Amino acid sequence: MATLQSWRKAYGALKDTTKVGLANLNSDYKELDVAIVKATNHVECPPKERHFRKILAATSAVRPRADVAYCIHALARRLAKTHNWTVALKTLIVIHRALRDGDPTFREELLNFSQRARILQLSNFKDDSGPIAWDCSAWVRTYALFLEERLECFRVLRYDVESERLTKPAPGDDKGHSRFRDLESEELLEQLPALQQLLYRLIGCLPEGAAVSNYVIQYALALVLKESFKIYCSINDGIINLVDKFFEMPRHEAVKALEVYKRAGQQAGSLSDFYEVCRGLELARNFQFPSLREPPQSFLATMEEYIREAPRVVTVSREPLVCFIPH
Repeated sequence: MATLQSWRKAYGALKDTTKVGLANLNSDYKELDVAIVKATNHVECPPKERHFRKILAATSAVRPRADVAYCIHALARRLAKTHNWTVALKTLIVIHRALRDGDPTFREELLNFSQRARILQLSNFKDDSGPIAWDCSAWVRTYALFLEERLECFRVLRYDVESERLTKPAPGDDKGHSRFRDLESEELLEQLPALQQLLYRLIGCLPEGAAVSNYVIQYALALVLKESFKIYCSINDGIINLVDKFFEMPRHEAVKALEVYKRAGQQAGSLSDFYEVCRGLELARNFQFPSLREPPQSFLATMEEYIREAPRVVTVSREPLVCFIPH
């Protein structure tokens, strides 16, 4: 088995070297192509910072949109062609970090590209090289689902939750709040479910089997974990806002709001379990985990009672009725 693993590593290194050589010979974007190959090579370690920085520079706002589009196309091609879990995972990490740390043009171009070709659709991905690779492949698929949902959430919200700056704390408050505290009912009921679905995908990112102890997977999981803090904050602010508005909602909105409130309670417990596992990770030891507050279940009966008696909206025109009588 050790000999087989050594052969696979040597073969992977040869493929990487070949691709670098081809990039130098054939591409108008040779520096970017080389950076992508080196950042997503077969070596089991996170992408090196110097290679990632070159990719980030190629997708900055000062570069033509065609350059950003080329970078996304190159990353998509890398994902589509590989059958190696390390290469696939490192490509997803590059995409994730570019979404988090890069210019908004990267998110916008990635969203445009994904509407034509689902770059993050890896449901059939599998590295068949051995039992460890099977476990790691399963996590790669889960991670891709989270990133795909992250992109969908960006489409619905029209901004990136992770890059949002919280408002300044009001007198007496410990911290600022997200824009979910100030949304009107219609936007709240559209955006909160999208954020809850993203949290659902995030909570599903716990590795299993051999993937648990893999350093590269733990590195990617730490990125996911960081995202959970602002997602939870936004959902919490949204639930506070939802409760404030609930008893003024017409029945059809109140029914939706009740489902959102119920799901928030369920997810608080699941997120708590997720944090309990993550606290044991080496890369998460310096993180400050939020104190989770489950929405009071006792409030559900009051909400359900309101729905039974809530007004049903019937739109009636206040304009006077005018009859046109033909001559």
